[in-house]
Amino acid sequence: MTGVTVILAEGRAVGAVDVRGGAPGTRETEALLPEGLNVGIDAIVLSGGSVFGLDAAGAVTNWLAHSGRGYRLAGAPMVAPIVPAAILFDLTNGGNKNWGQEPPYRTLGVAACEAAAEDFALGNAGAGYGARAGAYKGGLGSASIVTDDAFEIGALVAVNAFGSPVMPGTSTLWAWPFEQSNEMGGQIPPKHGVPSLSLPDDIKRPPLPMQNTTIAVVAVNAMLSPAQAKRIAIMAQDGLARSLRPVHTAVDGDVVFVIATGERAVAEPLPFQISMLGSLAADCLARAVGRGVYEAKALGPWEAYRTVHANGFTQRA
Repeated sequence: MTGVTVILAEGRAVGAVDVRGGAPGTRETEALLPEGLNVGIDAIVLSGGSVFGLDAAGAVTNWLAHSGRGYRLAGAPMVAPIVPAAILFDLTNGGNKNWGQEPPYRTLGVAACEAAAEDFALGNAGAGYGARAGAYKGGLGSASIVTDDAFEIGALVAVNAFGSPVMPGTSTLWAWPFEQSNEMGGQIPPKHGVPSLSLPDDIKRPPLPMQNTTIAVVAVNAMLSPAQAKRIAIMAQDGLARSLRPVHTAVDGDVVFVIATGERAVAEPLPFQISMLGSLAADCLARAVGRGVYEAKALGPWEAYRTVHANGFTQRA
C-alpha cells in the first residue's frame, strides 16, 4: 500500500521549492535555493514510504544518467542528473512492509520512469496510493489551466494531510469553489456561511508527528528565474490552505516544488505576471487536492470520501 510518482522534465528546467510543514522529508531541496548555483533539474520524485521512499530518487537519478539526461560536468564520464524529492508517511496503513534488506522504492522509481506519460491515473496511484487525508483515504490529484495568453499551469499532488479536506458539518470539500466540469462530482456549496473553525472531527487522530505530509509539483511553461519560480512555489502553497484545514502544521511536511520549462517568455510588468501565475498555481493546486480526495478509493480500513458521503453531496444535520 505505497507508491512513487516521477515527473520527468523534457530537457533541463528551472526548479524551486517551498517547505511549510514542520516535519518534511526531502532530498536536493538546497540545490534549488535561488541564492545557490541552481543549475536546473531533470526530474522530481514524490514517494510514499517515509525515509525509505527517498531511495526512489537515487534510482531515478541513475535511470536518467544512463539515458544521458543530466548536468554535464567537464571531464566527467557521465552526466549528473539533479532529482529533488519529497516523501510522505504511509507506513502504518497496512499492507506488506516486510521488505527485508531491499525496500521497494528503487524498483518503484524505475517503474515510474518507464511508465511516464501525459495521461496518468488519479486517486489510489503513485505516491498517493497509500495516502490518507484526515479521516479519509487520500490520493493523487491533478488539475491544470491554460490562460488566454497561452501560459500553461499544471499541479500534481499526493494528499496525505493531517487536516481534513471536508468542511465541518457538511459533505462539501473545502476545494469546492475551484471545481471545474464536475471534476469533484458536482460539489454543493455550504448553505450556512462560514463553518466553525474549531478543530474538525475528521482530522487524523491521534495527531502524531511524521505521519502526514502533502507533497506537490506545479509546472509552468514560463521562462522564469529561480527566484521567480520560488515566488510561485510560495504562492502555490495557498492552494493547500484553500483545500485542507488545518494545514502546514507541526506534524505535516508540506512541500511544493515548481518546474518552469521556459517555453514562453514573461512580458512586462514582471511582478504582475509572476503574481498572476502564482495565483493561478494556487487555484490549480486546490483543485488538484480536491480531485485527489474525490478520486481516491477505500483501501484497507480507510474509507473513501465518496463512500462516506454515498448519499450525495448534501448538507448533514
